[in-house]
Amino acid sequence: MTREHAPKAGVTWDTRPIANEIVVPDTRDGIDHNAPLAPRPNRATRRALARAARTR
Repeated sequence: MTREHAPKAGVTWDTRPIANEIVVPDTRDGIDHNAPLAPRPNRATRRALARAARTR
């Protein structure tokens, strides 16, 4: 049997989020958030991108 933790100061039942009230972000923006990250560009590409950013 586990004991409940002492509530944090200033937190009441009115301010504590309940599991079914937590806002889920809207993921209908067309981005697959679970897709793996693209590989990091190689050194030559990074240098070219940095050079292009400096010349703007």
